[in-house]
Amino acid sequence: MHESTVIQRALLSVTDKTNIVPLAENLHLHGVEIISTGNTAAMLKEHGIPVIPVHEFTGFPEIMDGRVKTLHPKIAGGILGRRDIDADIMISHDIHDIDLVVVNLYPFALTASKEDAHLADIIENIDIGGPTLIRAAAKNYEWCTVLVDPHDYADFIKEMEENKGKVREQFRFASAVKAFAHTASYDGAIANFFGQIIDKQPLDGFGRHLSLNYHLKERLRYGENPQQHAAFYQEAKPDPSSITAATFIQGKSLSYNNIQDADCALECVKSLHKGACVIVKHANPCGVAFSQTAAQAYEKAYQSDPTSAFGGIIAFNEVVDDKLIKTIYDKQFVEVIIAPGFTQDAIVAAKQKENCRLLQYHAGSPLIESLIEVRSVNGGLLVQSSAHFSSKEIAYDVVTKRAPTQAEIEDLMFSWQVAKFVKSNAIVFAKNGQTFGIGAGQMSRIFSTEIAALKAKQQGFDLKQSVMASDAFFPFKDNIEKAHEMGITAIIQPGGSMRDKEVIECANQLGIAMVFTHVRCFKH
Repeated sequence: MHESTVIQRALLSVTDKTNIVPLAENLHLHGVEIISTGNTAAMLKEHGIPVIPVHEFTGFPEIMDGRVKTLHPKIAGGILGRRDIDADIMISHDIHDIDLVVVNLYPFALTASKEDAHLADIIENIDIGGPTLIRAAAKNYEWCTVLVDPHDYADFIKEMEENKGKVREQFRFASAVKAFAHTASYDGAIANFFGQIIDKQPLDGFGRHLSLNYHLKERLRYGENPQQHAAFYQEAKPDPSSITAATFIQGKSLSYNNIQDADCALECVKSLHKGACVIVKHANPCGVAFSQTAAQAYEKAYQSDPTSAFGGIIAFNEVVDDKLIKTIYDKQFVEVIIAPGFTQDAIVAAKQKENCRLLQYHAGSPLIESLIEVRSVNGGLLVQSSAHFSSKEIAYDVVTKRAPTQAEIEDLMFSWQVAKFVKSNAIVFAKNGQTFGIGAGQMSRIFSTEIAALKAKQQGFDLKQSVMASDAFFPFKDNIEKAHEMGITAIIQPGGSMRDKEVIECANQLGIAMVFTHVRCFKH
């Protein structure tokens, strides 16, 4: 193994030309000979950087509309050659060392994702030479350095400057690992796309092959239980407003369970109108509310179920100030507080409890929705399309003789958004923008209804004129009758039961307004 290698000759061939000029300028200052292809070479020449076009270096022209330009022994040999073993053969064939390969690939995934893309265009965006160069350089990392990410150019320049034009083994190896991951992701995207084509499936992500590309974000202390190892991986381009992309401000590292609960809390609060607070405990919202201020919303959410709120995750969709931090600390033990922003005084106040984590999510960022949701089972993966929980607009049909009042409609819309994030069977009671009782994860819907009622009763809530949301249809009218006993006046549910008519008739007899969304929102 060679601790450091001198960079004397570099091959630059990039589709994404971000930062390529500063990199080339630095290489030129270090006396590095630059070889380049087509548009990359033209750009470097425009900036006055000496460059040798590939066809001059190889003595062979680019052919087939650019399909063949770097696939040549003088290129492959220069990259793959082992300087201590292959020197003689390289000299005999006039093959010169190539010590640095800077390549990124044709935008296959971007092209394939366009609705108006033609198959011929997609095929032309399958890079052949690029992956070959990358893999060759990564394989021969003992002698050659490979860069595939423009964000790494600055680190490479620093490496060169600190080591007098040389690159250390540690840097070369780390770059090679990233390069192999890059080509694996690229080939995976191609396999996924054509797997759907050959099976004549819609382009929904479900073909005969599924290659997933995630990067290690952090290793976790343990999983759901201390005996389980765990890590947190992220997509190459996660939604900027997601828990994955959130900025960690203070506190001890997040646990496996923290991340799951924080994801639930954040996605729920993002789906609500401004001035909302969501408290999650063990993967279920236990208190949700909205009001004129974040502080008022927290008070209402906490009152919904203060017992369960202990040790929970709290999410807001408004900026949090120091007074609210102090209020939370006075009322309960909290694991994580998530918000789109914290005042400087709030950050100072939060330090009173150094273990409490503060996370700032990037509200208002362009939404990048994951196309699929993945869950593991023993020996396989379950994959489904995204549930698209982000929409605040809910379509519904009134199915009873009495239509809900405007106040009931507002509470129905609120309770339905909350029900989407409650484990099935889910029942949510709400009134005036506050949850009064939540029944979650029961094998029978009537049990979830009774648990929601029990929670409301424990907190002394008067359920008269409140509303009820159910994540799936009611199989029997017993839930309607139970709701009436408690004072529920309006219900929102998907509908779709073979007993819908019986359920609607029961609601009509009891004077309850009912609306159907025609969309089930199970969350297992």
